[in-house]
Amino acid sequence: MGAMKWWGWGEEDVTFTHDDKPDLGPFLAREIEVDADAPAARPMRFGDLDVPEPALDADLRTALEAAVGAAHVSTDPLDRVVHARGKSLRDLVRHRSGDLGRLPDVVVRPATEAEVEAIVHTVIDADAVAIPFGGGTNISGSLEAPAGEERTVVSVDLRRMDRVLEIDDGSRIARVQAGVLGPELERQLGARGWTIGHFPDSFSHSTLGGWIATRSSGMQSDKYGDVAELTRAVRVITPAGTLATRPVPHTSTGPSVREMVLGSEGRLGIITEATVHVHRVPERRTILGYLFPDWPRALAAMRAIAESDAAPSVTRVSDAPETRFSFATKKTPTALDRAKSKGLQLFLERKGSFGDLGDMCLSFIGFEGTKDHVAAQRKLVGRIVSAHGGLCLGSSPGELYDQKKFDTPYIRDYLLDRGALADVSETSAPWSVLPVLYDRVMAAAHDAFSDLGVRGYIMCHLSHSYHAGACLYFTFAFKPSPAADGLEQYDRVKGAIQQTFVDCGATLSHHHAVGTEHAQWLEEDISAPGVAMLRALFEGVDPGANLNPGKIVGTGEGRPATRSA
Repeated sequence: MGAMKWWGWGEEDVTFTHDDKPDLGPFLAREIEVDADAPAARPMRFGDLDVPEPALDADLRTALEAAVGAAHVSTDPLDRVVHARGKSLRDLVRHRSGDLGRLPDVVVRPATEAEVEAIVHTVIDADAVAIPFGGGTNISGSLEAPAGEERTVVSVDLRRMDRVLEIDDGSRIARVQAGVLGPELERQLGARGWTIGHFPDSFSHSTLGGWIATRSSGMQSDKYGDVAELTRAVRVITPAGTLATRPVPHTSTGPSVREMVLGSEGRLGIITEATVHVHRVPERRTILGYLFPDWPRALAAMRAIAESDAAPSVTRVSDAPETRFSFATKKTPTALDRAKSKGLQLFLERKGSFGDLGDMCLSFIGFEGTKDHVAAQRKLVGRIVSAHGGLCLGSSPGELYDQKKFDTPYIRDYLLDRGALADVSETSAPWSVLPVLYDRVMAAAHDAFSDLGVRGYIMCHLSHSYHAGACLYFTFAFKPSPAADGLEQYDRVKGAIQQTFVDCGATLSHHHAVGTEHAQWLEEDISAPGVAMLRALFEGVDPGANLNPGKIVGTGEGRPATRSA
């Protein structure tokens, strides 16, 4: 699989369209004043971009070529633009307008750990900057060099390192190179009957190393755990040498070095390899659709499932606004589809637990395992759903969700083409906090829309349930006023949501990392001593600020005047 679009999400020949979704155009016009049938704006032509010449001297280029081979050292303009940023809304808005920021000067593609080690040594000896690059899907500003960086910037693209090296069948762990993309990892594991079970929204275009560097969570984390739980050991090339931890199930040898690497976003070194949990491909896998009468009862049901003996692989429920959006994206129905929808509507209107059908919440719950295990789990969850006024819609909605689950990011490009800004903010909090957190976030977003004088839409779903709480994932969209800067208006909305997270005692991010987008709230999340501890760690490991500087906690008081050996 090649690189993603330089100006948007995914592959060049894949787009989202409203043409086969008759309810979507009216929905967008009503909710965010977007005319779906108006001519779509397109990003600048690549040939019209002002791509500066790379700042790469001959000696550094020669050293990099010696490390990885001349064929794998690139100063191609498109290569540099693709590797300049991730896929945050801010990244795409600036890229599409021709504001390219601080481009990397060179892209290098190592194939072995020894080549990564040579790159890191070369970068440090030249006092340059190395930024690890996996699939380029990050949406928190973790990939862009600081605007004022004067040193040569080297983007280290790890996707040639894409092999499953070893599977320990008895221990159910696998050694895997960090640059493997999600689909390729599953292909290699699946050929031997295994799965990692990690499926983030970005799965098609993100890498194992990227998941680890950002503490990723997947859609089936309820069963398999997030990447922090999946990762048993890491190998990382640091300025001091190769950091290697052992793939033991547990250890008490001081603060966890493995945990320090998780979520480190390239500040401590370049991850080359990880040992991860793997699971046998399940005999049976099914995702069922459910409907709940309203959001409070849907939340209560998810909490009851988490407290029960049920062990689903997916627990996801959308609030009423997200449910309405989901229904608006349905394709043109057949006569049979219309008959089924009418029958369901009549049934719900007669069912005592459902009042206003506009309050309905759509849920997807997944089950994996043996035939008997899945049957038992379905029965247990079914009783809980029924006790909270919900009902099962069967497997057809779940199958459709399963087929389309990685397509959502394409909708953002579709909206950008039509002048609207859309983004996400996700958090986690204890079960007891979730109801008030949800209410306050929704109120904060609507207040921000009102202050800006725009018509905006915000929706939410719960996912990733835990013993103590769950993740709330908010999506918002609006068409900015042409009288003011669009990104400044976006910051007002995004900032209101993020501030509400920390004000309510929730985390500023559940699985999208810190980067630069969330750094301003980090002290409120982990306290001032926590920020000081992280800064001391980063500056102690990388005294020359050569590894992805400026991310998570910045670089303190600036680059040190000298570097230790």
